[in-house]
Formats: sequence, C-alpha cells, structure tokens
Amino acid sequence: MSTFDVIVLGSGPGGYVAAIRASQLGLKTAIIEKESLGGICLNWGCIPTKALIKSAQVFEYLKHAEDYGLKADNIDKDFDAVIKRSRNVADGMSKGVQFLMKKNKIEVINGFGKLKPGKKIDVTAEDGSVTEYAAQNIIIATGARSRELPSLPQDGKKIIGYRQALSLDKQPKEMIVVGSGAIGVEFAYFYNAMGTKVTVVEYLPNIVPVEDEDVSKQLARSLKKSGIKVMTSAEVTSVDTSGKGVKATIKTSKGEQVLEADIVLSAVGIKTNIENIGLEEVGIATDRDKILVNDFYQTNIPGYFAIGDITPGPALAHVASAEGILCVEKIAGMHIEALDYSNIPGCTYCSPEIASVGLTEKAAKEQGLDIKVGKFPFTASGKAKASGTPDGFVKVIFDAKYGEWLGCHMIGAGVTDMIAEAVVARKLETTGHEILKAVHPHPTMSEAVMEAVADAYDEVIHL
Repeated sequence: MSTFDVIVLGSGPGGYVAAIRASQLGLKTAIIEKESLGGICLNWGCIPTKALIKSAQVFEYLKHAEDYGLKADNIDKDFDAVIKRSRNVADGMSKGVQFLMKKNKIEVINGFGKLKPGKKIDVTAEDGSVTEYAAQNIIIATGARSRELPSLPQDGKKIIGYRQALSLDKQPKEMIVVGSGAIGVEFAYFYNAMGTKVTVVEYLPNIVPVEDEDVSKQLARSLKKSGIKVMTSAEVTSVDTSGKGVKATIKTSKGEQVLEADIVLSAVGIKTNIENIGLEEVGIATDRDKILVNDFYQTNIPGYFAIGDITPGPALAHVASAEGILCVEKIAGMHIEALDYSNIPGCTYCSPEIASVGLTEKAAKEQGLDIKVGKFPFTASGKAKASGTPDGFVKVIFDAKYGEWLGCHMIGAGVTDMIAEAVVARKLETTGHEILKAVHPHPTMSEAVMEAVADAYDEVIHL
C-alpha cells in the first residue's frame, strides 16, 4: 500500500494549490481526481466562463465600432467557435495543472476516492479496480456542483445548470435565467450579448443580492439597458417541458405569469460534493451540507482536513486556494494566522463588472457604526469616458472616528482588477487619509478609488 505525508482528495483550486504547497514544504504528496485536473473552476467554472464573456465583449465592441469612429461591416458571430474557444482555454489551463503536478513531483491518482478510518482512502478506477492508499494527513477538497430546486429538476437539455450552459451545441433564441448571483448574471450577459433574448428571475428584492444595494440598482439599470428583462421578488414555481420549449410559471407580487423560452438555466447556488465519500464511516461531522472545521481546517477526526466549498466559508476559488495553503502550512508546523474572512473580495464578471470587499453601507449601519460614505461615478472619469465605459461607480465606506476602511464596492469596466487595492489597504489597516495622499495615476479607472475616498472626506475635486 502506497503511503504519503499528504493526500488531497479533489484537484480544484483548493486541492491542487494545497498539493503544490505541501510538496514545496517537503511533504510526500498525492492528489486524487475523478475527472480533469483543475476541478470545476478551471474546467467548468471560472476560466471557461471568462473566455465566453471575453468573446461577448469583443462582439459588442465590433457592433459599436462607429461609437469609436470606426467602421466594421457584416459583423456576426460563430456560436460554435465561441464555445470551442472557451473549451480550448479550459483544456489549456488543465494541462497547465498537469505540468505543475509533474514539476512538484506530486503523484496524480485518477479515480473516485472514498475515505476510510485510520487515515486511508480507497480509490476506484474507471475499470472498477480499487486501490487503497494511506497518509498521515488527508485533505478533503471535493468542491460543489449546481444546486437543484424541487421546482426546477435539471434534465441537462431544457432545464440546465452552468455546466451545460458552457457547452450548448446550439444557441437558444430565448432563455430564462433563474437566480441572479454571479453565475446567473454572467451567463445572462453572455447569452444576451450573443443575441439570445434573456429574462432573469430573482427570488429576492434585488439582483446580485449579496452586493451593496447601490450596486444592485446600477446593475439592474445596465442589464435592462442592454435588453435583458429583470424580474425581482419572483419565484419559478413550475416548469412545463412537454412541448418544444419550456413554459415557466412565475409567481410575483402581481400574480402568476407564464414565460416561454427554449431553455431555463438554473443558477440558484451550489450543492457540496460530500455524498458517498466516506464521511459517515470515518465519523467526520457535518452541518447543513458543510464539513465542520476549526480555524486551520481540521475536522473533528485527527488527520482529516477539509477546505473550499465544502466548508462554511465563502464558496470562491481564491478562498479555497488560500485555505489550502494555510491548511498545509499548519500541517507542516508553521506558525500562521487564521484567514480573515471579513476581507475576502468578491467579483462578478458580467458587463459592467462588479467587485466588492468588506461591509455594505446597510451592514455598517446595522452594526451601529458611525460612517463616512463616498461615491465617485465613472461618468466623471476621463479614462472611463475615453474608453466608452462610463457606467458605474466606486463606493467606499469608512469608520468616521478611526478612519478604518470598512467596505469598498465597485461596478464598472475592469473593476475586478481594481478591488485588490482595497483588499491590501484593509489588510494593512490603511486609513482614508492615507489613500488620499497616495498618488494615483492619471488617466486611469483606479483614480476613482481616490476620488471616492475624497468624496467621503468632502475633498473631492472632480465632482
């Protein structure tokens, strides 16, 4: 029986990163994967969706060439080629992870892993053969999948999840997207830009409901302007798939209505992959679909750890990676600090993009904090106007007494690349006055951060 210092179950952005860090620290490491290296993020999530979205953005640029003093005739898209490009990008990234495994001398074990007591794992290969492995430390990183609602059972054809939405063989003429979180609005943007008539149905009063309300309202305006129908405080109660397309019954405050479309995309969150992996046999504690862990990802059973979407933290790729690194460093005996979950950035890659970190204005007020709020619209940004992307703003929230940067919320072109300034500044406990005195380059979108801070302190120049 092969024995390792660390075995990682699952090779997503939590698992493969944990394996690499373990190898760097001199631990004999193996990783178990039943599909493709890189997990959902690289193969069916973050990366291929961004490839689709880039194609949509280029297509929109070409259609609006005249806005930039250019001419482009007979603009059209090749839906199959767009999907193919996305798959090629994903495949290339997965091959990159394969290279990293070889470079770091990590043994890759293909098959379905099931935990056993005594720090062992049985791996069932494609041919049905079972091999037992053992390790001093086992890290569970099995991730999550699209969650299904009773009223929306996915059949993979007419009612689909994100996985099918990435690889449709034919572009739908009409689509209903149920759920307006990151997955929902990103696909809504992509398909609408490609020419599909899209309706977004959200159960809560605001779309992208985890975001600051000002951001939610701005995105709703932007989506409607682009031709997407947005229904909030609405619930899909049933879907009839007996005909050629689908008929979705939607309950609203004004009563029921029926929408017809070719496809319904269910984007109502995720379900963790914790079934049939041996948790019960080992005695690992779970609660509400999550594996319970301490600050350093140890489960209640010594030698077994869990990271990523299967634990109670935010289900984000960069969180899983950070958790994987900290978990392994703790195993290796390093002195480390627990992850600060109050300083995790969130990004949504629709158009305009959304990026945020820290408290929303509403949350800060609910905590009884005395706050200063600043806001700078991109309509007042020279770079945004010159780029033809004036939609959106940067909003900042500071503690009035101590100057602590409590929250930052952005919506606009390229803001997912800008949010790191706020994350680093908050990590370093930077005050608003220090941001004001840090010279920002002109003309850039990032100036809007400085200008929003200036607005919070009544020193804004360009408003």
